[in-house]
Amino acid sequence: MALLITFLALTLSSVILIPFFSARWKGKLMIGTVLLNSVVSAIPAVQCFLGFDFRLTLPGSLVTGEIPVSMDALSSWFVLLINFTMLTGAFYGHSYLKAYRDQRNELSVHHIAYVLVHASLISICVLQNSMAFLIAWEIMALSSFVLIIFEHLKHDTLKAGINFLVQSHVSVLFLVLGFIWVGTSMNSFGFKAISDFALLQPHASSLILLILFFIGFAIKAGFVPFHTWLPYAHPAAPAHVSGVMSGVIIKIGIYGILRMLLLVRHDFISIGYIILIVSVISGVYGVMLATIQHNLKKLLAFHSIENIGIIGMGIGLGCLGLGYGIMPLVVLGFAGALLHTLNHSLFKSVLFYASGNVYQATHTMNLERLGGLIKKMPKTSLVFLVAAMAICGLPPFNGFISEFLIYSGILSGLKSANLTLVWMLAFAILGLVSIGGLAIMCFTKAFGSVFLGSPRQTLRSNPEEAGPLSLFPLYAGILLIVLIGIFPSLVFQVLNKPVSQFVSISGMPVQAEGLLSFPGLNWIGVASAGIFGVVGILMFIRWKVTHKREIVTGPTWGCGYVAPNPRMQYTASSYVRTYRKLAEPMLSIDVKKTEISGIFPEVGKHETHPYDKAESWIIDFPVRQLQVFINRFSFLQNGKLQVYILYGVLFISLILIIPLVYDKIVSAIQLLNQM
Repeated sequence: MALLITFLALTLSSVILIPFFSARWKGKLMIGTVLLNSVVSAIPAVQCFLGFDFRLTLPGSLVTGEIPVSMDALSSWFVLLINFTMLTGAFYGHSYLKAYRDQRNELSVHHIAYVLVHASLISICVLQNSMAFLIAWEIMALSSFVLIIFEHLKHDTLKAGINFLVQSHVSVLFLVLGFIWVGTSMNSFGFKAISDFALLQPHASSLILLILFFIGFAIKAGFVPFHTWLPYAHPAAPAHVSGVMSGVIIKIGIYGILRMLLLVRHDFISIGYIILIVSVISGVYGVMLATIQHNLKKLLAFHSIENIGIIGMGIGLGCLGLGYGIMPLVVLGFAGALLHTLNHSLFKSVLFYASGNVYQATHTMNLERLGGLIKKMPKTSLVFLVAAMAICGLPPFNGFISEFLIYSGILSGLKSANLTLVWMLAFAILGLVSIGGLAIMCFTKAFGSVFLGSPRQTLRSNPEEAGPLSLFPLYAGILLIVLIGIFPSLVFQVLNKPVSQFVSISGMPVQAEGLLSFPGLNWIGVASAGIFGVVGILMFIRWKVTHKREIVTGPTWGCGYVAPNPRMQYTASSYVRTYRKLAEPMLSIDVKKTEISGIFPEVGKHETHPYDKAESWIIDFPVRQLQVFINRFSFLQNGKLQVYILYGVLFISLILIIPLVYDKIVSAIQLLNQM
């Protein structure tokens, strides 16, 4: 109870005090609050992994009833993940927002919202009452909206924020439907009522309930086709907010799905197939769209959809393992999903922070305008390269470990005699392979366009490397990325507790199966350490040979051309042109070009504008039809004062007439009944 009171006191005092501090100290107070709240919430999380339970019951109200608060291994995993990313985001945001110190009111609101987002995310992970859960969820949604619209004077930013807010409440609608269904059936809003409901109701009802919850949480997580808010919110938000959104806010949707799977323990085969199919489509479709983007932050946003698909594949595989009784599939599926949740939080937040450094140095995110920044920003470019290799699933970094677990789970499931399962696993392998290949293409394009070659256009300012405070959060993330790659077996052992929660659903003893120790990871760790060792030795030899030589900086080699022109190098679009031509039938790409003619053409132009085909079908088409329907009633608003007065008279007349008519109708019905 003392920890809970301390957590609430820190949050409330920070929210009250932030507006009274100067612009310089607002950020420091926000960092201090997030740091202290992280420590307070990490204490029971670490204790939970050590075998101690954190459980208490709050009195609640007449509506909610008692509010159980508890932290199990699954909650603890997400609490620690949230704390790390929110801390790095707070440090990076304090540096990033120095350019906006003249906007004191906006900074106050922004820092308050950041503290509330952190507090609400932690609350969502520990609350075991649906009404309290929804209140925390709403605080998280509204605070995230405020973070996104920091630059609210920009039309696109405000539009993206409203889009996020609307779709967040569509998510809430599905969650409310599920919670109300359980609450009215069981006369309780506690999470235990969800488990009791699943036990008493037919399997069909439990599956429908799971689907309602899955849709509600999938909108927040960004699964296709519920992803359309995400590519707009990330580019509109400040870089640290984008990192936090991709790192933890969309991950709370993953937590919700996993929590409901632990509560509604029915029909894992059906829900497993649903999650796996949606996840494969999300992963492939997300990376396909990411590869053709011109905006760096939008490219990273679509990669969030791709990685949510990879996490979902692990969850789907785990569910199928539970349904078919294949324990390796259960362990490796859920372990891969949970580890990739952490891994994606690390490398994606680093990539967004690095993109923030690029933006503040160049004032653009357009890949077609950038280039050659490795000379101006060597530290940012190195960090971006490492994080890009990690997100592509390349060894010896952390992304390889989680994807290796998912691959291993798929291969273990292929031994099954069930033909449907084998075909589905083959489909999953095809999707995962496609994701990996396209991700490598996408990030070689992104890194090459931004950091290599020569600047493609003259920028407004001379780019400079970011300061130490902006680089510190990136180094912290890279350190964990490398450590997980070198010591994967230690991380896998930490995952024992949350994975055991899912294994226990099957009723099979975990120790007897011996599956929570995965010896192959030890050899992967040794190989990763060997790679780093070889690279370190080569770098040391290079340093010994060259450290006394004078370093001379010159123009990028022009492949023998005497007067190289930046237009001679690949652009981001031309780099992926072959892929774009192949993928054009499946994607929506508007191509605008000017045909060249003559021996010495003077004018030539070629532009591609990608658009999300799913958004045009699911969002744009219904909205257009609604507008057409509403426009049919536009004659009612004709600008004539007399007509508006007539509307008022008719409305008042109806109010007076309806009760009289209603009474007469009721009287007539009563007479007929008496006859």
